[in-house]
Amino acid sequence: MQLRTDLAIEAHEERSEELKDVDYVREEKAGLLIERLHVKTKRAGQLMGKEAGHYVTVSLPALTDNIRDTDERLPVIAEEIRRLLPVNGMVMVVGLGNVNITPDALGPKVSKRVLATRHISGEVARATGLDILRPVSVLEPGVTGQTGIETGELILSVVRRIRPTAVVVVDALASRRLERLGCTLQISDTGISPGAGVGNHRTKLSEETLGVPVIAIGIPTVVDALTLVGDLVSPEDEKGAKELEEKVTPRGRTMVVTPKEIDLLIERAAHLLSLSINLSLHENVSTADLLSLL
Repeated sequence: MQLRTDLAIEAHEERSEELKDVDYVREEKAGLLIERLHVKTKRAGQLMGKEAGHYVTVSLPALTDNIRDTDERLPVIAEEIRRLLPVNGMVMVVGLGNVNITPDALGPKVSKRVLATRHISGEVARATGLDILRPVSVLEPGVTGQTGIETGELILSVVRRIRPTAVVVVDALASRRLERLGCTLQISDTGISPGAGVGNHRTKLSEETLGVPVIAIGIPTVVDALTLVGDLVSPEDEKGAKELEEKVTPRGRTMVVTPKEIDLLIERAAHLLSLSINLSLHENVSTADLLSLL
């Protein structure tokens, strides 16, 4: 039985004894546990079921707790995002997901709170003192069921037109364990498949498909029901696994589990991520000045 997870750290935990081409480092900053994985070869990535590249996992207190705008953890998360971004140039932030489905609404809610600055330039920027802001564009592409356009097609069209130096995509993720929901943040430079968190995979967004670096940021909001039950029950043989799968996925329907306080979790997660992304993009602006612009 394949146990599904979008978190590289969970995949690493399962296969760590077999992996030789993966560097793992952990440290604590401002009360946060930060775990960094560097998957150095394609073979190691295949064993983990992930792409080769860098993955940063930040373990957080429960996001149902309030996030203050002056929280000392925000600059720490912002620095982890900034490590993977180009030093200069315009960045496009994309909020993936469906705002009408709460566990999948993280991306759109984050994009609404990211400061768009690409249109502020020239004399207007100099006169208002905003010329120190990095040019940023924001896109909320919706989902194919709403627009009739593949998310990847829409993003690629915009990238070709405005030519950002990097794309930051934000999406909901799926974890293997309930205790990681709303308590884990993953940042990677390997791209992402839109809809991955709710099992609706689309064309992958990556440097290979878009032509520019793609930084993926996500927080797990769901656990695949079959993965959860399989992890708890651990069927002894293939027959038992098949019977379990038939019970948990009636008529082939994919089921997911999400916390009952998911509305609050999404709001707090969107607040945390949007502030962290804004701080990472505008390094030369103080937190107080940045908050005054939002």
